Amino acid sequence: MVLQIDLGAVAANWKALAAKAPGARTGAVVKADAYGLDAALVAPVLYECGARDFFVALASEGQAIRPHLPGDARIFVLSGHMAGAPLGGLIPVLNSAEQFFRDRAMRPGQPFGIQLDTGMNRLGLEPAEWSGIRGEAMAANQGQGPALVMSHLACADEDSPENARQLATFHEMTQGVTAPRSLSATGGILLGAEYHFDLTRPGIGLYGGAPFAEAAPVVRLSLPVIQTRIVRPGEFVGYGASWRAGRVTRVATVAAGYADGLHRALARGGAMLWAGEVACPVIGRVSMDLITCDVTDLPDVPDALDILNDRQGVDALAGAAGTIGYEVLTSLGARYQRSYI
Repeated sequence: MVLQIDLGAVAANWKALAAKAPGARTGAVVKADAYGLDAALVAPVLYECGARDFFVALASEGQAIRPHLPGDARIFVLSGHMAGAPLGGLIPVLNSAEQFFRDRAMRPGQPFGIQLDTGMNRLGLEPAEWSGIRGEAMAANQGQGPALVMSHLACADEDSPENARQLATFHEMTQGVTAPRSLSATGGILLGAEYHFDLTRPGIGLYGGAPFAEAAPVVRLSLPVIQTRIVRPGEFVGYGASWRAGRVTRVATVAAGYADGLHRALARGGAMLWAGEVACPVIGRVSMDLITCDVTDLPDVPDALDILNDRQGVDALAGAAGTIGYEVLTSLGARYQRSYI
């Protein structure tokens, strides 16, 4: 099982998204091990492109990439200052008054960010809570204040009135704020300049996913064929006898399954395996380690079939499974041999 990761495509996607927001710094979201693609390799590539601001979910993720980035790279921790978190060399994005006072008591003089809740109701200070600590936050660190004041859009990948509402709320909550501001991840970048502010935070678009339709494909996944067999009309394939042959069918079994992040729902959603230009439908149930597909129309069965390629990217595969590209990328398991180009 070979998972090929094109670091050049990651770099090209970062540059393309940076070009869409020329008035802002462009950072990079590398949480969840760079969406499963190895942040220790991805982050330095993005630094070479020009990224200086990196975003992770947890302090442990930040510590994992800190040795791989020069000292001028800033690593923001989106979960903020959690009790016991190893924050040396990192910048916590504080989400509550409790986190703010904990951080200032334990890390006086150290940089911090602030996250505001503009309507998503997930993380961040609500307007009243922000009003209560705003003066102290802006006066911290000898008046330098936060390194960043940010919020997050709930519907940036949709044509939703919530985007404009959150934008207006962010303007209201940051009126008079002199610290750099950030509102947009990939979807927000594509909404236009009014959403860009001082710093953008592209994530999924770097790795080839929607809503960045222009993204270069980043991953290709080839699965070795273990065995082929002929199945007669009326015979079934896989658990539960959920698929039965309507014709004489040549079936290939490949080495991967839901333990490798390939969801059980793929067969129901019309997923394909690919032999060059020829699509081979997934049939039967996806099991823990195995997937079966119909290779009847192939003149010869190759040693491996692709499940992620230029014809079936992460979003198409996600659609077949009834999920999103983020989940496909971050679920790709540890059993794959990773190959970087």
